[in-house]
Amino acid sequence: MSSFSSFIRNVSIILPEVPKPQRKLSLTMRLVWTALVLAIYLIMAEIPLYGVGKPSDDPLAYSRIIFASSQGTLMELGIGPIVTAGLITQILKGADIIKLDFRKPEDRALFTAATKLLTMIVILVEALGYAIGGVYGRNLSFFTISIIVIQLFSASVIVMLFDELVQKGWGLGSGISLFIMAGVAQRMVWDLINPLTVNVGTQQLPKIEPFGFFPFLIDALLRGSFNEVIIRPRTLPSLIGFIATIVIILLLIYAEGVRIEVPITSAKYKGFSGVYPIKLLYVSNVPVILASVLLTNIIFFSQFIWSNYNIDNTNLWLSWLGYGTVDPMTGNINYPAGGLVYYISPVHGLHAAMTDPLRALSYVFFMVTLAVIFSKLWVEIGGLAPKDVAKSLVDAEVQVPGFRRAEASIGAILAKYIPPITILGGIIIGLLASLSDLLGVFGTGTGILLMIGIIMQYYQILVKEQFETMLPRLAGVLGRR
Repeated sequence: MSSFSSFIRNVSIILPEVPKPQRKLSLTMRLVWTALVLAIYLIMAEIPLYGVGKPSDDPLAYSRIIFASSQGTLMELGIGPIVTAGLITQILKGADIIKLDFRKPEDRALFTAATKLLTMIVILVEALGYAIGGVYGRNLSFFTISIIVIQLFSASVIVMLFDELVQKGWGLGSGISLFIMAGVAQRMVWDLINPLTVNVGTQQLPKIEPFGFFPFLIDALLRGSFNEVIIRPRTLPSLIGFIATIVIILLLIYAEGVRIEVPITSAKYKGFSGVYPIKLLYVSNVPVILASVLLTNIIFFSQFIWSNYNIDNTNLWLSWLGYGTVDPMTGNINYPAGGLVYYISPVHGLHAAMTDPLRALSYVFFMVTLAVIFSKLWVEIGGLAPKDVAKSLVDAEVQVPGFRRAEASIGAILAKYIPPITILGGIIIGLLASLSDLLGVFGTGTGILLMIGIIMQYYQILVKEQFETMLPRLAGVLGRR
């Protein structure tokens, strides 16, 4: 471990870093920096990669919102490498494979440097995977591959530094949350008001109609065909999706407020009492993020294997994993088109679910199962288990009235609530994410889950900032206590 620590310390010297501001910036300046970072990110998401042709069908389209990425642009990788590397280091730390004491500044700096180094490694690996995996075409020259890798690597490092800049006090919240929220909001607005037209028919019998929900609603009402708005083919925004979006948002807001409150008192300050809240969504949306990361990697690597070793679908065993089809007229790839990966990949829209109900059911079952597994896993490695919470309460000199101030007694009380709530929360979050996709909610089910959580976080940040601005002395006293 000491040799690993020495290696990370030596490497951290050459890693790019954003310095902290010398003094705390005003709320206005932090909002300006946040808006500037977001604007640059959105611009990069519109700049196409040099040397890449027009993208074909996107097998990873469902994960674009989660990773705030954009196909065929500088933001092809989005925040995927940052999230992946962060989750890996958090799991290693939570499992005590990496033994660090976060109370020591040097250990926190070491963990940050290790995460940054791993992020850059993941960026390079994913960039190479995209360049040589057939995503941008087969049989690319070495020069073209090099240009693609350089562009993806440079753009992703910039995103990593943007996230660091926001978190170090130049902006508000985190860059990752900011980019996800902007991507989901952009997708929802696009689904609502996009005036561009699409062909929902065939080349022989074209049927042109507006993409966005409101433009198509107006068009259908003028034609006297309101029934066409209820369910639309493919993943086009429909009335059911619009209603489901509103319902899911309301359900999430309600679920965020449901909690069990365990009464606590201070052993140090007499007369102080309060509650320790255990939310229904105890691990928030982390299980869905982990499930989406796993599913994305499964689809990405299965596509890599298929496009390089089984593109003619002659290998039976690889076809069982997952296979695609190539349109002989256009060369576009339809992936996944069959195999195990096909039945666990997301199904968007009620029309698609009704077309292949077996795939829809298997996707819901897969997402709920993964959400429950990752909920239990994250509780254990994320310091949220009953014994970990009990230790934190005892260290804070807090006890439950009527029980001894001991980890065993407090842990036994918490063990009555945390494990069942963890499983129930995982089932709820998995069902909300998967069923939202089946109903065709605007911004995808996982995107809605993430956006609501992020908006509530930003609301709390803004309230805190306003409180500290209006009552700085009181905020300082409360902060010291």
